[in-house]
Amino acid sequence: MSNANAERAAEMVHPQADEILLRVRDLRTWFGKGETAARAVDGLDFNIRRGETFALLGESGCGKSMTALSIMRLVPEPAGRIVSGSIMLGNEQLLRLPESAMRGLRGGRIGMIFQEPMTSLNPVMSIGKQIAESVRRHTGLKGTAVGDRVVELLDQVGIPDPARRAEAFPHQLSGGMKQRVMIAMALAGEPELLIADEPTTALDVTIQAQVLDLLRRLQKERGMAILLITHDLGVVAQMADEVAVMYAGQIVERCSRSRFFARPLHPYSRKLFKSVPDAGRRGAPLAVIRGSVPSLRQAFGGCRFADRCDFTQEDCGTESIPISEPERGHAVRCLYWGALDQSEAVGAVAQRRAAGSHEDEDLLSVSGLKVHFPIRKGLLQRAVGHVRAVDGLDLQLQSGRTVAVVGESGCGKTTVAKAILQLLRPTDGSVRFRDQELTGLSPRALRPRRRDFQIIFQDPYSSMNPRMRVQDIIAEGLVVQGEKGNHLARVAELLQQVGLPEDAGSRYPHEFSGGQRQRISIARALALNPALIVCDEPTSALDVSVQAQILNLLRRLQVERNLAYLFITHNIAVVSYLAHEVVVMYLGRVVEQGPVERVLDTPAHPYTQALLSAVPSMDAGHGREIIRLEGDMPSPSDPPSGCHFHPRCPRAMAVCRHEYPAQTALQDGRVVRCHLLT
Repeated sequence: MSNANAERAAEMVHPQADEILLRVRDLRTWFGKGETAARAVDGLDFNIRRGETFALLGESGCGKSMTALSIMRLVPEPAGRIVSGSIMLGNEQLLRLPESAMRGLRGGRIGMIFQEPMTSLNPVMSIGKQIAESVRRHTGLKGTAVGDRVVELLDQVGIPDPARRAEAFPHQLSGGMKQRVMIAMALAGEPELLIADEPTTALDVTIQAQVLDLLRRLQKERGMAILLITHDLGVVAQMADEVAVMYAGQIVERCSRSRFFARPLHPYSRKLFKSVPDAGRRGAPLAVIRGSVPSLRQAFGGCRFADRCDFTQEDCGTESIPISEPERGHAVRCLYWGALDQSEAVGAVAQRRAAGSHEDEDLLSVSGLKVHFPIRKGLLQRAVGHVRAVDGLDLQLQSGRTVAVVGESGCGKTTVAKAILQLLRPTDGSVRFRDQELTGLSPRALRPRRRDFQIIFQDPYSSMNPRMRVQDIIAEGLVVQGEKGNHLARVAELLQQVGLPEDAGSRYPHEFSGGQRQRISIARALALNPALIVCDEPTSALDVSVQAQILNLLRRLQVERNLAYLFITHNIAVVSYLAHEVVVMYLGRVVEQGPVERVLDTPAHPYTQALLSAVPSMDAGHGREIIRLEGDMPSPSDPPSGCHFHPRCPRAMAVCRHEYPAQTALQDGRVVRCHLLT
């Protein structure tokens, strides 16, 4: 594409060039040399106006983060390099600046919030000192003025008691607070452009809502532009003014937010929408984008999405696909966008149908479950108190059913799962599996029972021995349980069931993608034909398209094998799609519990209401009231008196501060603990 055409294509959405802050033209960032160079960013053209939020959307590996690093001139050298292009910030050409000038610009005119705050913060420096570095570098302040500015920044991003928190170290802060510190650091130099790389990916929905609100408020106050990198369509709907969809190093679609959510044109964009789980798709498989993002170590001759597209024509794989403007203000890189079924509504959902599960067996019965950890102090390490991680939980689970446990990080979800599996011994309560009490069994007596209940961990890679082949990882349970016979044949059968090739067994975990490793974890859990599988955040780190594949697999296996799932998650969309019952936890206690439709459609407890209202929705015009919770969850080692939720509850009453509410049974089958319902 000529420079003139690139200029017109990039400005077709916003012709007011005088408002444009950032212009990116024909940007190419490659790793390696020659024909096998990885084309991480391969010919990007876009504009970002002052005061707007420009969202870059796409799967992992498509080049979003490398685009941000290229703008910041932080591409790791010598492996990577910007081979061509133009990056204009105002009237300044960034690619011509010496490194000394770029050091002044980074953290100054351009700020960046990195994806993982814990790895971006120095663990041995207080957060105040880390922010002070940026203040000194970009403002020229000295002495006590630096400390005052640090406290002011922490106050601006909503950190309580900022003067005291400035002396804290990163490990002493919650995930939400660490992300706020990163925002404060990025704002220290009064940036014109803020790059936010997946700023809410690892956060609970309530903390995510706080961070997104904060970014919107700061943007409005300062008039800064935001480049938002994300794979969450709900966040895009809530935050973006303009949207660009990236695939395999290129932008394949670009338009306004309203146009994108009303009528996406590219087949890849449409498939992303159909991959998102929700209650309307319950009982039907989610749309899956077959295959994976192609290797970028090649010179592409045609459409990069052709091998995965449902509408591929013969010339899609051979002709160069330019980006064009089929509709005013809407750019797309596709030859046959007009041949798609334009009458298809993006929000159309499949009809519900029976899951086919059997409910004839009461598999798991948990009553009064408590897990308390002693707090020890002093030379003799005497117990001076207890952390009540789980403080009285009841649940029932039948064969073929899914019970979801939801809540913010630190509420006790994973502790519940470990206590049920007897990986942690409960302090009190009963756990009965098929009418056998598990809490009284010795480790030796438990071993043969463990074949009946397995677990899929949140991070599949860290749960596998990197020195073991996949076939040995999957067969490990068979060996431990003394299973005789041909383990390789059993492994091959399991790999086929989870959609992996038979030769995958001879490879190592690092040779697979995140979604493939999660399939290996599922195969390992299935090896002993369990009746119950605990799924601990099995899709939290996956792209929406890979998440759809895993959810489809879990749903199919549940129907075929009559499996019961205990599903631990903070993803409400996954709960609405997969679960039959839901348990909402807060600070170790259950606040609401019942059928998923009742709890999600008409939540009764104020915490459940806030939790659901904070979930980003793709329906920008949903009109619902978003309930903002102030602060973070209190420490379980020092819970508030009375109802644990009252310090954050917008409807708290005097009795809530002194008395924990009793259990209230509602007529629709729910159980709620709230004084408002007594």
